Amino acid sequence: MRFRFTNSGTKVSFLPRLVAESIPFSSDKIPEILKYFALDVNSKEARVIRDEIGGCEDPNMEGEEKFCATSLESLIDFSVERLGRNVRVLSTDAGKKQEYTVSARARMIGDDKAAVCHKMRYPYAVHYCHVIADTKVYEVPLVGADGTKVKAVTVCHLNTSAWSPDHMAFQVLKIKPGPAVCHFLDSDTLIWVPAKY
Repeated sequence: MRFRFTNSGTKVSFLPRLVAESIPFSSDKIPEILKYFALDVNSKEARVIRDEIGGCEDPNMEGEEKFCATSLESLIDFSVERLGRNVRVLSTDAGKKQEYTVSARARMIGDDKAAVCHKMRYPYAVHYCHVIADTKVYEVPLVGADGTKVKAVTVCHLNTSAWSPDHMAFQVLKIKPGPAVCHFLDSDTLIWVPAKY
């Protein structure tokens, strides 16, 4: 299999909580946000900001808890509130694009409790964090054609019946809501699990 582990493409840093909380983050404050970052209302960057905030404000899927973390502190708070204080964070080791082979059996991590935080396209580090019911987390050891060893984090959503039929996974897999969907996580996605695993 050929894998290319991607990331959001944004190389931006977290802001301290006090700074992040001083910057508006809601669709009704878009004009203020664009002014703060000196962005033209019709620019590509302005469209990205509108889209990302809109995604944060969309209703939760059934069985999902979500939160857009605008600081490292708020990201940690979200994870700890859902999983407890004793947590660990995982991410995919991104190797270069090449042929990879699964080198050993995947290891299941956790017990249906995980918080996944996807890095968003935004002028500073913002993560779309969510906990979805009926989700399993795996660490998959891979070896590249050149011998490089990486560990990819994979999630399997066991019940997708409540997902929108327009979800990208269904378009790619040419399936309807219901069956399990598994996917590798991008290299800049963080997944929090109880530390006992």
